[in-house]
Amino acid sequence: MSSTALAPSVRPYWKLFLAGIRQQATYRLAMLGGLIANATFGFLKTAILSATVVAGGGMVGGYDGAMMATYVWVGQGMLGSLNLNGRLDLADRIKSGDVTTDFLRPLDVQAATVATEVGKAVYALLPRGVPSVVIGALFVGLGTPASPLTWVLAFVSLALGMIVSQTTVYVLATAGFWLIELRGLQTMYMMLSGFLAGLFVPVSLFPRWLEVLAHATPFPAMMQYPIDIFTERGGTSGACERLGAQCFWLAVTWVAGALLTRLGRRRLEVQGG
Repeated sequence: MSSTALAPSVRPYWKLFLAGIRQQATYRLAMLGGLIANATFGFLKTAILSATVVAGGGMVGGYDGAMMATYVWVGQGMLGSLNLNGRLDLADRIKSGDVTTDFLRPLDVQAATVATEVGKAVYALLPRGVPSVVIGALFVGLGTPASPLTWVLAFVSLALGMIVSQTTVYVLATAGFWLIELRGLQTMYMMLSGFLAGLFVPVSLFPRWLEVLAHATPFPAMMQYPIDIFTERGGTSGACERLGAQCFWLAVTWVAGALLTRLGRRRLEVQGG
């Protein structure tokens, strides 16, 4: 889509989205390293979880062998496009006071930040995400959706998952308006987000109380729900419920980020005034 065809209010954010893609494209070796890491841990996770399925009699938590392999490799493919480490450049800009420059621009800071980060996430799918899934398909074998509608819903869910991961981390970054150091929160976020998002094992394998707790957070909306839709868990109705949950968490995190940005801007103090 040409930027000239966009509404003037949308065009700057579209350009920031494209800028995010170009920025991420400069880290080619990092993408290669990420792909190697994804493939390595993909084989390890496949071996461990496949053994779990066999020990469980061929079915564990609603997953058979093929579905478990699909869960592993689709998750590995998504990993480079999700922000599960809790770190965002905005947090450093708040700490240094450079965010004042962002507030002087005729742009919404939240929308500009998310647009740029989503651009980076989209690019990561090409050299890192898609090849990871292809490796899994070639060497392990994956189950793929039979319905074209499932493919469409899965791609929509993937996009929502990437955006929710950025809007949630944005909320975390705004804590910098009140805290001097965020490394503790970021470390805690990194530990919780991957676990509750379904990075290590499917959320359905959690004890019931922990599964309920996980679904009360935005983390499954980042990874587990797109994988569930791709593997057709719950059919079309289940896919629609998960998409609805993703939209809900997108709205919650967006509103929270906007409110905290407004409050933080009033509180912001930098050297010199």
